Amino acid sequence: MSEKRKKIYRALVDGATEGLSDKGLYEFVVKRCRKASSKKIVRAAVLALTDPDVTDRHVLSTIYALAIKHRMDEIGRGDVEQDDGENAHPRPALSRKRVKKERDPSVSLASPAAP
Repeated sequence: MSEKRKKIYRALVDGATEGLSDKGLYEFVVKRCRKASSKKIVRAAVLALTDPDVTDRHVLSTIYALAIKHRMDEIGRGDVEQDDGENAHPRPALSRKRVKKERDPSVSLASPAAP
């Protein structure tokens, strides 16, 4: 695990332990780790969720909520709306025409006779 991810992980756990959540926790992490992006925070949150040493249910649920929120932000609203509208106007399926290949008359399909 990289040192940057460990630092973000520690900031997440420390902030959640202090009672911070949502925007407050995000701002706390960014203040302690200036180069923390949403993607890095989500990865560090998954690390915290799988850590057997973190057992406080409130801390885990706070970190989980932050990870889900920022993961959904990465997906973006445009993608979700596009997925919903895709089924309303389906595109016609592209079809391929099979082309029958001409056989060479000199080639026999029968198995060769035993000598």
